[in-house]
Amino acid sequence: MVSALIVAAGKGTRMGRNIDKLFLEVAGRPVVAHTWAQFERTKEIGEVILVVREGMEPAFRDLQKRFGFNKPVKLVAGGEERQDSVWNGLSALSNESEIVAIQDAARPCARQQLISATIETARHHGAAVAAHPVTDTLKESSDGQVIERTIDRSKIWAVQTPQTFRVEIIRRAMVEVRQRGLVLTDDTAACELIGQPVHLVTGFGPNPKVTRPEDLAYIELLLKAEAPLVNV
Repeated sequence: MVSALIVAAGKGTRMGRNIDKLFLEVAGRPVVAHTWAQFERTKEIGEVILVVREGMEPAFRDLQKRFGFNKPVKLVAGGEERQDSVWNGLSALSNESEIVAIQDAARPCARQQLISATIETARHHGAAVAAHPVTDTLKESSDGQVIERTIDRSKIWAVQTPQTFRVEIIRRAMVEVRQRGLVLTDDTAACELIGQPVHLVTGFGPNPKVTRPEDLAYIELLLKAEAPLVNV
């Protein structure tokens, strides 16, 4: 079985106080509903694990009912850090789960083709991540005021989600993180700790994350452009 693990327990502080970015309406439905729908429609996905903030379970059950999501769903409480939320989600996977696609709930434009491609790559190689090559010129500055040097961008990639793994690999990697007491910003970094190669998957269109209010207009354009293909 392939499981989707959608991390929806973050605070989203850059959107402003008392704003839950996951429930902001964009292109006719809340951000997280778009994300959930992408995995609902991906044929390989057999179950969805949603990691949510404590007390938000009723809101997610309402979304499930409102949009008719039919695949088996488990709601799991989030942790202090993102990696703790991922650990809680991994602990809730069905015993039959062999592959898990870990997704940021605030990244609603991950196309089904991209999700499927990361699943196939993880099945063959153990770990895969949605990514794209960096095209902007990169500069380093220690104080945020003066440029110190230009960074060679030819080998630099920006990673996104889904980040997809064989279950036994990501569990082993997360155990290593917990034993070392580290705080990581993404799940592929955990694989680096155990020497697990992570393969890059690219070429499936823009896949932005809702981080600031100004992101919503761009994401709405992308979702509306895709609407004829995902009108479910």
